[in-house]
Amino acid sequence: MTDNTIDKLIDGMATEDISVNRAVLSNGLRFVHHQMPDTSMVTLNVLYNVGARDERPDMTGIAHLFEHMMFGGSANVEDFDGLLTKAGGVSNAWTSNDFTNFHLTAPAHNAETLFYLESDRMLAPTLTEQVLNVQRSVVIEEFKQQCLNIPYGNLMHTLRPLMYGSHPYSWPVIGKDFESIAAITRHDITEWWTNHYSPDNAVLAVAGNIDYESALKFAKRWFEDIPSRSQSVRQHSPLDPVSNGVTQTVYGAVPATLIVVAYRMGAYDSDQYYAADAITDILSMGQASRFAQRINMNPDSPLVDADASISGAKDPGMLMLTARLADENVDIDYAIRFLVEAARSIINEGIRTEELQRLKNRQRASFVFGNMASVSCAQTIAEAEMHGHSPGYKLRRYNTLTCESIIDAAIDIFDSTHPVTVIYRPINPNSQSFQ
Repeated sequence: MTDNTIDKLIDGMATEDISVNRAVLSNGLRFVHHQMPDTSMVTLNVLYNVGARDERPDMTGIAHLFEHMMFGGSANVEDFDGLLTKAGGVSNAWTSNDFTNFHLTAPAHNAETLFYLESDRMLAPTLTEQVLNVQRSVVIEEFKQQCLNIPYGNLMHTLRPLMYGSHPYSWPVIGKDFESIAAITRHDITEWWTNHYSPDNAVLAVAGNIDYESALKFAKRWFEDIPSRSQSVRQHSPLDPVSNGVTQTVYGAVPATLIVVAYRMGAYDSDQYYAADAITDILSMGQASRFAQRINMNPDSPLVDADASISGAKDPGMLMLTARLADENVDIDYAIRFLVEAARSIINEGIRTEELQRLKNRQRASFVFGNMASVSCAQTIAEAEMHGHSPGYKLRRYNTLTCESIIDAAIDIFDSTHPVTVIYRPINPNSQSFQ
């Protein structure tokens, strides 16, 4: 799709923001709403201000485990999924370092069912030993499948401690190991709910074919009587500087050597956050990207492919360069230099105006088309409200970037911070596989 095509498709649309109605219930629950008359569905999204960074180092994985517990029924709903399915609905959830999110979608004529289901598990989820045993087994199996049984699945268990030290970002959301998950008790789960799952620690977002008056009426009917509780204050160690030249090699059942070079980058809402996002787009988005031209389509490259991404968060995140060796006999130091120099082309060669405009066009199109569905729109307005922004805030910040500001950020990230490098090699008979 060309840039001109994108511009024509989104011409005349409200691309800079999403109109939002707001209210705060008497218990402190923040409520946001966006009406979408062109859909037949309604999505209810609840975003809680709690994530893996609220965990103790000796109890990692509890935030994600509790997300699963919320599907185990509640005081008045024994079978959450069964009742939602009867209403023609679907649901899902996710946990990050900073937040936990739940969303339900159903036909508009069954919208009130969504309010009933979600409010009942906010009020009184079923936190019995039986539910805990079931969900703990599910999460442990998920850990084994995602972290131990797929190539490079435990990469972040090496990278994050090197990058974050004693900070809670130093462990993956799923937890340090499955033994930690297995050790979580019913008392731990109940305490987690008490400390974090209060209405004044959440945002309720509704998007779809429902007007504001009806949505607010349902919100007050089903959520306003849920009592607020004192919330646990987030306490964790500050981020220490990354030591110079940190490199670690690990071994596993992987098809080829993977290189990850990670740099500390600005936290969400910093100027550097948006510039870092643009840097990774320039490096790896599409066939015209720097990595595609220099690595993926270069027969002489020591790397078979490469990618760039950011891990954004409320505290400083990571900008990661990743690549796989084209041949196991390639000199690893040369391969790392090749990857980093390809990234540094932003500094050494600059950025073309048309290159930046292409990125901005794609961001604009992603914002418009990405929020056409009620699910994504509800999540967008919930996250914006949690951060205290309008939904189009991130897009507007991205659009303020210039070629010069991105280059300055690249210099700051690549030259002023010390990278963490992880080399993940196929199992060596003389080395112990990382577990």
